[in-house]
Amino acid sequence: MTSYIPNIAFAVLFVVLVGLFTRNVRRIIRNIKLGKSANRLDQPKKRWLHMARIALGQSKMVRKPLSGALHVIVYVGFVVINIELLEIVLDGFLGTHRVFAPFLGSVYDALIFTFEIFAALVLISVFFFWTRRNIVRIKRFWKPEMKGWPKWDADIILYAEVVLMGLFLTMNASDYWLQTVAQNEHYILAGSFPVSQLLLPLFDGMTTQQVIGIERTTWWLHISGILLFLNYLYYSKHLHIILAFPNTYFAKLSPQGELSNMEEVTKEVALMLDPEADPYAAPPNDATPSTFGAADVTDLNWVQLMNAYSCTECGRCTDECPANQTGKLLSPRKIMMDTRDRLTEIGSYLNKGEEPNQNTLLDTYISREELWACTSCNACVEACPIAIDPLSIIMEMRRYLVMEQSAAPNELNVMMTNVENNGAPWPFNQQDRIAWREELIT
Repeated sequence: MTSYIPNIAFAVLFVVLVGLFTRNVRRIIRNIKLGKSANRLDQPKKRWLHMARIALGQSKMVRKPLSGALHVIVYVGFVVINIELLEIVLDGFLGTHRVFAPFLGSVYDALIFTFEIFAALVLISVFFFWTRRNIVRIKRFWKPEMKGWPKWDADIILYAEVVLMGLFLTMNASDYWLQTVAQNEHYILAGSFPVSQLLLPLFDGMTTQQVIGIERTTWWLHISGILLFLNYLYYSKHLHIILAFPNTYFAKLSPQGELSNMEEVTKEVALMLDPEADPYAAPPNDATPSTFGAADVTDLNWVQLMNAYSCTECGRCTDECPANQTGKLLSPRKIMMDTRDRLTEIGSYLNKGEEPNQNTLLDTYISREELWACTSCNACVEACPIAIDPLSIIMEMRRYLVMEQSAAPNELNVMMTNVENNGAPWPFNQQDRIAWREELIT
């Protein structure tokens, strides 16, 4: 029975932490479904290609060559190294050691070699990213919205990656020592260790039992760390590791300058322009929406809510925003962070079976000054490495202000009055414009 205790302990650890992760994923899906419906199932071929190019191919990340290339290394390294996770899980359940080695032969050696090279490259890249954030202090990482938890979150992720890669290499180094120096029968000769073999001097003077203790400790800490990291994603901006793929698949494919129309308003305008329509007919029951635009996250559609959860907080959107560059209050990154925070707040009440509080996304989280500072230029949308659309949220909240509260800035109200009265945004009626045109001609 004693020999099965580690297997049972691993099974309990795995089931508990994967169960927590599954619960958290379900909560995220539930929160996203609080949004309104949106049809993003058209053009499947184009959507698959879009996802492959942006999420899988990292096409937007490499626009900044150095940081982009290092991010690709971390991304590929994360994926490649965790292929070994399958073997670790099987070893944990079965009580085996390097269960794939006898079946893969030299291919297994090549895989371990690749894992180690990427582990070293990830450590180098993480050091570079930490230096940019905390020593060089790149401006976009120190905007007002990045104070407190957002900054800590970014650093925690970097520290966690260093710890996980360090545990991985130490585990392999002790394993290699037991294979070659101690020639322990449980540690079969398998794998190629170009990086971790450099750590062998650390074990000089140790007994076999001491090195086995190090190997087992680092093995347990490595797999536990990965499973804990998986659950940490729920609280972290690094949720984009998972959501980047559906987010790019369901992204807007129409031209960026094309704004969405409200179906109900479009129907009303069509009726007004139809000479055969009965002007006294009662509108259909579904002609009037519950709200025009968005005052809270539940007024947004589910794609916009998924955008909020997918935000990497990289700040490229804010860095490109002309309003932000001129000192205005608007930060597209903050728009996405605020949307996610408000959605998380509502979710926390639902988790407890309670009704959400009276806060709203508008005013409580996002100010009107921020919304009207936007020039709707789409620079933020173009800059986002995973196709997030902050402008769509801004426009929906503006619609609410205009159509529900008549709270547009005075300059905009004047323009809309001119359009209504004069057919143009200028304070001149049609006759004045005709006379002005004739003066130019003559």
